Amino acid sequence: MDAIDRTRLTPMMAQYLATKDEYNDCILFYRLGDFYEMFFDDAELVSKELEITLTGKSCGLDERAPMCGVPFHSADTYINRLIAKGYRVAICEQVEDPKEAKGLVKREVVRIVTPGTTIDSAALDETKNNFLMSVAMVDGGIGIATVDASTGDFFLTEVYENAKLLDEINKFLPTELICNEALLISGIDFEDLKDRMGITVSVMPAHYFDEDICARTLLDHFKVSNLDGLGMREYQFGMIAAGVVMQYLVETQKTSLSHILSIQTYSDGAYMLLDRNTRRNLELVETLREKNKRGSLLWILDKTKTAMGARYLRTCIEQPLLDEQAILARYDAIDEINDDIITREEIREYLTPIYDLERLLSKISYKSANARDLLALQGSLLMLPSIKTLCEGFEAEYFTEIAKDLDPLTDIHDLILSAIDDDAPLSLHDGAILKKGYNSEVDRLRNAKVDGKTWLADLEQEEKEKTGIKNLKVKYNKVFGYYLEVTNSYKDLVPIDWVRKQTLTNAERYTTAKLKEYEDIILGAEEKLYHLEYVEFCKIRDHIFSQVDRIQKTAKAVAKIDMICSLAYVAEKNNYCRPNINKAGKINIKDGRHPVIEKMIKNDLFIENDTCLDTDENRLVIITGPNMAGKSTYMRQTALICLMAQVGSFVPASSADISLVDRIFTRVGASDDLASGQSTFMVEMTEVSNILHNATNNSLIILDEIGRGTSTFDGLSIAWAVAEYIVNKDNIGAKTLFATHYHELTELEGKLPGVVNRCIAVKEDGEDIVFLRKIVKGGADRSYGIEVARLAGVPAPILERAREIVQSLEANQSQKEVEVAVNADNSIINMIPKKEEESFGQLSIFDTFSSYSHDDIISELKNLDLSSMTPMDAMNRIYNWQTKINEESM
Repeated sequence: MDAIDRTRLTPMMAQYLATKDEYNDCILFYRLGDFYEMFFDDAELVSKELEITLTGKSCGLDERAPMCGVPFHSADTYINRLIAKGYRVAICEQVEDPKEAKGLVKREVVRIVTPGTTIDSAALDETKNNFLMSVAMVDGGIGIATVDASTGDFFLTEVYENAKLLDEINKFLPTELICNEALLISGIDFEDLKDRMGITVSVMPAHYFDEDICARTLLDHFKVSNLDGLGMREYQFGMIAAGVVMQYLVETQKTSLSHILSIQTYSDGAYMLLDRNTRRNLELVETLREKNKRGSLLWILDKTKTAMGARYLRTCIEQPLLDEQAILARYDAIDEINDDIITREEIREYLTPIYDLERLLSKISYKSANARDLLALQGSLLMLPSIKTLCEGFEAEYFTEIAKDLDPLTDIHDLILSAIDDDAPLSLHDGAILKKGYNSEVDRLRNAKVDGKTWLADLEQEEKEKTGIKNLKVKYNKVFGYYLEVTNSYKDLVPIDWVRKQTLTNAERYTTAKLKEYEDIILGAEEKLYHLEYVEFCKIRDHIFSQVDRIQKTAKAVAKIDMICSLAYVAEKNNYCRPNINKAGKINIKDGRHPVIEKMIKNDLFIENDTCLDTDENRLVIITGPNMAGKSTYMRQTALICLMAQVGSFVPASSADISLVDRIFTRVGASDDLASGQSTFMVEMTEVSNILHNATNNSLIILDEIGRGTSTFDGLSIAWAVAEYIVNKDNIGAKTLFATHYHELTELEGKLPGVVNRCIAVKEDGEDIVFLRKIVKGGADRSYGIEVARLAGVPAPILERAREIVQSLEANQSQKEVEVAVNADNSIINMIPKKEEESFGQLSIFDTFSSYSHDDIISELKNLDLSSMTPMDAMNRIYNWQTKINEESM
């Protein structure tokens, strides 16, 4: 905004700019009558972003101020669109009655809406939380506090590495993140957070992170005398992050935030860690390409009936448990409820009408809940006694805890039932809110209003008879009040004592002394009635909120029963089995299935497969076979079965004996990251590096096609070295599935302890092949690339030419198999052509050449650029050297 001579501004525009100065990082929605208006730069910005008309307004300057506006009754729609684009909106309301104002109406910003603080249901996905995250990077650690203002959920932890911070960000996927300046220079990629993850990131002033201010903010809000009462004794850095986020909420929401009742602290070792790549590759809550729920694990498991249950299930999938007892408690609950399917379905039927209690409660907290919201609450509470009774009939600890926490809230239900009219309107200022009999004064005023209508009808009939004006009507509008309307054809019959109020094209409007008297009585009663109903409604709403702790606890119990009923229903319908948890480090799955793909394919053609991994002889499984044969599906299903087991779900298999894993890593597929300038191979190596630095011997690693993004020799070497490093217990020793097209890696079986080979069975019939999609022992002897190309529709002439080239290459004697030589510590010395092993012995190719005096060959070898050579070039070069050496030695 260019410099403005504020001395020339109109009083209203001066007030606008003074308010804008206080909230210069926000778009200011400035209330003028029935509209929110924006001026100057805000007007130009909003006009462009929302595609609404830009106009102008006289402001005391030579040129009109740019202006645009939206109706106040539909403002939420426009605000939500701005929030979705990452903007912050300050809502400036008239805080005094314009009728009573002396001079300019007083206005104040009553709330700031940001991506992480919006509570409007129209802007939120009811099946997922809307998290605001605070990160405090201070000397010694990183505090992380995450809150959902729409539900009251509040979580706190602290970590000590950037990688762990990114894990937490990926776990919660906040829509907004606030932090201190230290995070800017920490190496965290802020552009990635903003652009690819869609997180609005703001750096807060340093005073927000003052430890004393943070502590005082938390003590004041939670009304405790010390932080030990909040479980923060061991979370010094986390406390700072929590204090920052509470300051931010208080300043933006300008309300008590009384629905945020507690903070749940946790350590980063409380849940299985899943990095961003693993979440995406396993398609836990959305598909990799389309970003749709359909096709994800959540799509399969989510048969919940309530928004609370859907959010809780999503959280459980994104945060698998490491606590064996908690996992077993969920298994026991599924077992017991599936033994009584009739009761399970009865509970699910009772859950169906229940609205989102958590977000209804937040609307009550913000005083934005209307009468229909309370009716929705009353209808929901009606279901609770039956659900509680059914839960009390089970013996599993999971159900007894739910029954204990689930309060039927009959007193609140009965209050709403007795007070709120079933047909109450959306508006709280137009009456008709309260039921007859709830408040005697409301009933009296309502009767006066009804009597007034009778008076008006009688007056209309009386004046018709006196004047002979047959089409005389008594009407009302907010501008002129009550009036007598006479069409022009009868205006000559109007008595002289009638007072004209308004002239229309086809009629005249009048009032009389008697009509004015009735008007004063009726409108006075109506105004008093509407005000009294509003006051009484607010009392009811405030009383309900005084029971916030009871309602929140019940909402969590409803979410838990809904989630377990959903898992039980899916287990029964899809023929899942109850896993067994072992402490021996084994993963033994019989007849495992991919939970999503088995539902996506037709005619029940999914092929079941076994998986055997352990910490001894089956640590690393080398999987070979052609593309399209099912290697990736097999590996993903193993990871998903392990994850589902730790969610507390039954799994798609005939049996599953699972050892808990601390992390699941996946490196599946590759694509260029053009936005950050990273090639396919760089993306691949970055992901591999992350795995090698963070995996433990209790992790599960899924690797698909390591080394495909570079030359064959480089790729094979990297894949070989990675496999060798992972399987070594002194390095990682993690349970690993390793799919590869490098058949040379199958030589590791028998050479390195813990490595075994598996391949995809293929049936050949002439040139036709059938992928049996069955995992069998051993390694594949070919890739079937031409056959796959034929299935993909590559033209026949190209396929024929490819076969000719393959036959030529295979006929070339330079195409030799390799033998593996190993040191005593099981590391690889070299790969030696098998046909030459008698003459080469256990020496490397380089050692063999160096035993001869052919300087030209040695010089040529030293200068080779292996990364630019094709496998055929390399083998031909070796063949020429061999021929020359043999000729010289004859």
